[in-house]
Amino acid sequence: MTTFNSDHPHAFESHRAAWVEREVQAEQLIPLIGRLYRDHGVVTSIHGHRLINLSATGVISVHDRARELGHEELTLRETAAVLTALLGMAPTPASIDVGRLAMSLRGLGDAEVAERVRAELDQAHPTYAAGPTDVVLYGFGRIGRLLARILINHAGNGNGLRLRAIVVRRGSDNDLDKRASLLARDSVHGPFPGSVTVDAEHDVLIANGTRIQVIYSDDPAGVDYAAYGIRDAIVVDNTGRWRDEAGLAQHLASPGVARVLLTAPGKTPLKNIVHGINDDTIGADDLIVSAASCTTNAITPVLKALEEAYGIVRGHVETVHSFTNDQNLTDNFHKGDRRGRSAVLNMVITETGAAKAVAKALPSLAGKLTGSSIRVPTPDVSLAILNLTLERPATKEQVNDYLRRVSLHSKLRQQIDYVESPEVVSSDFVGSHRAGIVDGLATIADGTNLVLYVWYDNEYGYSCQVVRVLERMAGTHPAVVPPRAEVRLLEVATTVQG
Repeated sequence: MTTFNSDHPHAFESHRAAWVEREVQAEQLIPLIGRLYRDHGVVTSIHGHRLINLSATGVISVHDRARELGHEELTLRETAAVLTALLGMAPTPASIDVGRLAMSLRGLGDAEVAERVRAELDQAHPTYAAGPTDVVLYGFGRIGRLLARILINHAGNGNGLRLRAIVVRRGSDNDLDKRASLLARDSVHGPFPGSVTVDAEHDVLIANGTRIQVIYSDDPAGVDYAAYGIRDAIVVDNTGRWRDEAGLAQHLASPGVARVLLTAPGKTPLKNIVHGINDDTIGADDLIVSAASCTTNAITPVLKALEEAYGIVRGHVETVHSFTNDQNLTDNFHKGDRRGRSAVLNMVITETGAAKAVAKALPSLAGKLTGSSIRVPTPDVSLAILNLTLERPATKEQVNDYLRRVSLHSKLRQQIDYVESPEVVSSDFVGSHRAGIVDGLATIADGTNLVLYVWYDNEYGYSCQVVRVLERMAGTHPAVVPPRAEVRLLEVATTVQG
């Protein structure tokens, strides 16, 4: 027989009342977050986790997650004080970590908070270009549609990346309706957060107020984008049909195109860019660049952090990868080895160039890594297993604490996330904005031998990395406030080990 103490009913009501109060406070934050984004192009976050377009419970969840990751508890009232101060000064476009700002302003009055926030903004050094940059998606498959969702969601005040058109081959008489439906509905990532309508007369999709011209063509050099009012656009080639400079240069022959970004590994001499690692090498004369592969983006940031902290002698990367469109649903002929067997019924050993590709972004690891891949019957989210030999020994606790700190404080925190839970599985990481998520409980460390497990949403997480490369190419990334940590990762590691 279960018994309850006399305080139980009161405790229930007390907890419920506290939750309702938090909901009320979170609801009051939503219009502040929205106005900052729409009117001023200000992207707000709590320790790297975005606040834009969240529900009240979503806002609360972001605050709670920060506490779970080791930050001091941040109240919704403290967040409100910073947001109110920002709105009072009509800020220029910026990426503002409200959590970090609020922690540094504790105990100050409203006037002092406003003064300090203004001082932080004045010290920022924006790289934001004047005016918007047009973007064209050449291809509208899995990555193309996710890029469209992200770009539409990031439209803000219209002065950043601006999705203007998609280019596809006409597939049927009702092609436009089918494209709209695929954008609006996704079996893995859920419904599009908003409205998608069709202007059939003009071959246009309208998504949350973004007018997207649908252009039917199979010739990358034969589209007159200028005729649609598109100027100096970056074409994002999602087809994978061309991976060399000559093939991708066809896009540059079309009026209205200035640069090209490939969403697949590019062949030499194209630069393979992993944002956070070597995106600062993109120059004005780099008219065609590659965003590398999803696996390369997932593992390179983690490998960089480990290389700086402990040194890497050699290693092997095994990827357990979700199946992709180039595999067959049922057994049938396929020009690739083993890929003709049913993707939904088999684990399929295949090749991966990700290990070698790491060296294109991180030359210090050239010749040190091997790699292989197993395709498995899941639609999204993959797992990279890094089996490494380190130069300097480390314990599981040291490595995990170091990577957790890197995910929170370093310049790689957009790329690396960290989790410790005995219950997480692959579907828990669908929709992750990070390139890779270290599973701390799975880490194995024995002297200089280290095994790390890194989850990654090979669709959405990769697409977020592609958009970051786009921002770098366009010069549309706003100032970061406060600046991300300048401390070298090795110094962070030394602090942890000491």
